[in-house]
Amino acid sequence: MVPFLGMPKFPLMNTHSTPRLYHVALSPFCRKVRLVLAEKRIDVELVEERWWEPGSEILRRNPAGKIPVLRLDGRLWAESQAIVEYLDEAYPNPPLMPLTPTERHEVRRLCAWFDDKFNTEVTRPILSERVWKKVMNAGYPDSRLVKSGLRAVKDHMDYLGHLLEHRKWLAGNMLTLADFTAAAHLSCLDYISDVDWDRSAALRDWYATIKSRPAFRNLLVDQVPGFAPAPHYAQLDF
Repeated sequence: MVPFLGMPKFPLMNTHSTPRLYHVALSPFCRKVRLVLAEKRIDVELVEERWWEPGSEILRRNPAGKIPVLRLDGRLWAESQAIVEYLDEAYPNPPLMPLTPTERHEVRRLCAWFDDKFNTEVTRPILSERVWKKVMNAGYPDSRLVKSGLRAVKDHMDYLGHLLEHRKWLAGNMLTLADFTAAAHLSCLDYISDVDWDRSAALRDWYATIKSRPAFRNLLVDQVPGFAPAPHYAQLDF
C-alpha cells in the first residue's frame, strides 16, 4: 500500500507581498479569476506561467500542475472555481453569489456547465488545435476536432440564448460567478473569432453588456504571440 502522506501544503507567504496571479492569457480558467479579481477591485500582478516548458515551477505552486494559481492573503490558492468562491466570501463587495441555496445552486450548476461540458466539447478542442499546438510546437491542428467544437458551440449558444430570454443574467436577476465563467470561455473563442454572435440576439446583448464592464478592460488588451485578436474583439459594440 502507498502510505497516505496527507493533503499537500501550499506555502505560506508574506502577508504584505504583492498579490500575484500565475496564468496564461487565453485560458478560460485564468480569465474567470482575472474577471472576478477585477470586479472586486483587487489589483494583482499578472505572471505568465508557461507550464509546458522545462523549468516551470507550476508543481511547486500547485501539486495538481494546473493554472491559475493566485498568491493572495499570505498563501497560494488553486482551482479556479474554489478561488472565485473564496474571493466572493473573503471580499464580499460586490457580491457575486445570490442569497438563497436554490439560486446559489443554479450559479454553481452553470459554472460547472462551462468548466466541464462546454470546455470539453468546445473550448478545449478549438483552442488546443488552433492555438496551443502552435504555441507549444506540438504539430498541426486536427480539423476534425475543430469542426466538432464549432458544431457543438451552436447547441450551447442556443441553450444560453434560451436562458437569457427569460433572465436578466445567466443564473437569474443578478450578475454572478456564472456570468464571468461563461464570459471567460466565450471571450477566448471570440479572440480567434469562433463565435457566431448573430445566432442569438439575447446572448450577443448579454456579452456586449458584460464586455463593457471595467472588469473586462484588461482582457481586451491581451495579446497572444503569433495570434492577433479578431478585429471586433476589443470593440464594445461588436
